[in-house]
Amino acid sequence: MTESAIGGVPASAGLPDGFTVRLNRRTRVLGGGGVLVGGSPTRVARLKPAAAGLIDDGTVTVHDTVTRALAEHLLSVGMAEPVVSSLPRVPLTEATVVIPVRDRARQLARLLASLPAGIAVVVVDDASLDPAAVASVVRAHGATLVPLTANRGVAGARNAGLETVTTPYVAFIDSDVVVEPGSIEMLLRHFADPAVGMVAPRILGLDAPDLNWITRYENARSSLDLGRDAAAVRPRSPLTWVSGTCQVCRVAAMGTGYDGSMDAGEDVDMVWRLVAAGHRVRFEPAASMRHEHRSTLRTWLGRKYFYGTGAQPLAERHPRDVAPVVLPPWAVGVLVALFAQRRWSIPVVGVISAAVTWRIARRLGHVPNPVTVAARLTRDGLLAAIAQGFALLLRHWWPLTAIALPFSRRARRAVLVAAVADTVWEYARVRPQLDPARFAVARRLDDIAYGAGVWWGALRGRSALALLPAIVRTGTAPSRDSA
Repeated sequence: MTESAIGGVPASAGLPDGFTVRLNRRTRVLGGGGVLVGGSPTRVARLKPAAAGLIDDGTVTVHDTVTRALAEHLLSVGMAEPVVSSLPRVPLTEATVVIPVRDRARQLARLLASLPAGIAVVVVDDASLDPAAVASVVRAHGATLVPLTANRGVAGARNAGLETVTTPYVAFIDSDVVVEPGSIEMLLRHFADPAVGMVAPRILGLDAPDLNWITRYENARSSLDLGRDAAAVRPRSPLTWVSGTCQVCRVAAMGTGYDGSMDAGEDVDMVWRLVAAGHRVRFEPAASMRHEHRSTLRTWLGRKYFYGTGAQPLAERHPRDVAPVVLPPWAVGVLVALFAQRRWSIPVVGVISAAVTWRIARRLGHVPNPVTVAARLTRDGLLAAIAQGFALLLRHWWPLTAIALPFSRRARRAVLVAAVADTVWEYARVRPQLDPARFAVARRLDDIAYGAGVWWGALRGRSALALLPAIVRTGTAPSRDSA
């Protein structure tokens, strides 16, 4: 295993004047604006009257030390996101696009044609079998070619491109992507925050007239599509990673770049190392790019399996952050009671939920209607715990589930309930252009292939770290702070 150095955040870093943040949709405003409930982990922020008065229609604009401190706090706890339109433009001349490629001349030509004019482009040919075809496309689009004589993998190819970059920012983009107009410009605006080390767009599927059931599923439920909500990215949060499909980085923050010894998961490793060094990593869905999803069963399942194999090398480097699920102790009790499927199961879940609600309400004495707020928080935690329990049964631990099925009626009932509930919920949430039956099949194949990759990686690495849940005490009740 090798490690790559990461640059730290300058001591003088701070949000500049004019920087605006807006409370996100997960943050509840109570008490006439004096109390905020939200963030990750969930917390209750009791604002001093002066601070509450600085929030105008859900936004805070930095213009002095007080507004700067409030905006920084709201960003750091995950209660607010930057208002990108308020941030200054960054000239495209300050960024370089680095494209690692091995063959794929057709896709490379499509990507190069979609890039905005005025941005420097470096194409790293990672020992293509037909280097002449790649070189021809690069010449036709006026890009710079960095040919490698030996295959280094995607991380090594990105690093080879990084070595040639002289601009403050670099956009790593995979060759099977189409850049939507204005996306790179929007992503670059985030670097007005000097603590931002990386920002990534939303990854959508390519529009095509000949979609099959696999590509229709991927367009609705791709592993690369992280949703519609902007968010901070960090371990053990609602959004723990962003894909290397496109990562726009501050060059000074990257140090020596990606870990070249990793075949999979190098993009997540980079995210987590940046966060550990004190940088912010952001997901910006208002900027989007189109990805050419795999369209045959073999290549699609192979890619899902490949994603799963990245869990073990991540576990070796980040053992505290790679757990398949993160649960508070009370949620473990709920899942055990539900899986037991006894007459006492639902009453036990009710007692646990009531106890958690009471405990949270005790800590919210300064909040209007504390029991109502506590009940909502408990409900959200309960739903999240059940969803994670489904994921364990159907995705991360499916080999154990499969072994239990012939011998346990409870296991069969649990799998049936989990599979139906998960499919119905996801189908209603993503509204795919696909019938429910084929969506259900694709959903389960997705889980099986990814889980197989996780287990193979664990067996190969002789470690179960990537399979073990994290039981954390944060989440028993929301933390309190004041601003």
